[in-house]
Amino acid sequence: MAHANDDALYAQWLELLGWMQAEAQQRGLTFEKVADFPDYIYRMERPYDLPTTVMSASLNAEGQPLFVAGVSPRHAQLKGVSLRLMGGSKHWHLHAGTRGLLEGKRPFTRERLATILNGAERGMTTRSA
Repeated sequence: MAHANDDALYAQWLELLGWMQAEAQQRGLTFEKVADFPDYIYRMERPYDLPTTVMSASLNAEGQPLFVAGVSPRHAQLKGVSLRLMGGSKHWHLHAGTRGLLEGKRPFTRERLATILNGAERGMTTRSA
């Protein structure tokens, strides 16, 4: 992938993290950083040039992960964002587009994230009933 696509991917990743934080606040979930980029951890005193150090993050309900998102590290050949609902087999693979993350050819929007989280919360309610 071209370096320009990498820049777009990491900027779009940062936007997704912002959506996750906003959704967590609205829904009473907790946003938690799961992992930093390996090259950030081992960079020593070198400056870090990505817009964030967060490589994966989760939205948690009652102390348990509900939704996990991660982005490929810089050294990966084919980079993308992965989304996963915990406790099930649902997962999504996103890649950088010209205007934002894409789910295949469809734009991945904050509304799409909200729809996924709505389903996850309904599933939690069903399981606990």
